[in-house]
Amino acid sequence: MLESRKLEDLIPCVSSKAIYFIARAEVELEIKIIVTCTRRDGEKQHALYQVGRRGIPGERIVTNADSGESFHEFGVAFDIFPIRYGKPVLFESDGDQVSDPIWQNLGRIAAECGLEWAGNWKHFPEGPHFQYTGGLTLAQLKFGHVPS
Repeated sequence: MLESRKLEDLIPCVSSKAIYFIARAEVELEIKIIVTCTRRDGEKQHALYQVGRRGIPGERIVTNADSGESFHEFGVAFDIFPIRYGKPVLFESDGDQVSDPIWQNLGRIAAECGLEWAGNWKHFPEGPHFQYTGGLTLAQLKFGHVPS
């Protein structure tokens, strides 16, 4: 199973946007950002998809994307956590309310850097997830198209 945290494992245009976004967010918000995932393979994606679906009491679903359905598999997505005062700021939402405004600020900065923030997704928002597809669909990425 492959799961990387290296920004250089993203496709070049996404890596550039991610580096700029992280540097800008760290300065503007006076935080540290930890990259928790960039590229992952289908085997790792499937293992994540199984979390919350194994019948283990209290285990929550962490993704709706099975193998072949995640933007991470195509090198166009990355996950982060902001660190403030030495502690991670967790993403929690209740409908349209996000628990900590730092996430809304990260989403704003990401948009200004040309990235999509999954915390804005209406169905299954994922605060730590950012991506750049260049307008390509998952089907186009599967077919071998690469955003520029």
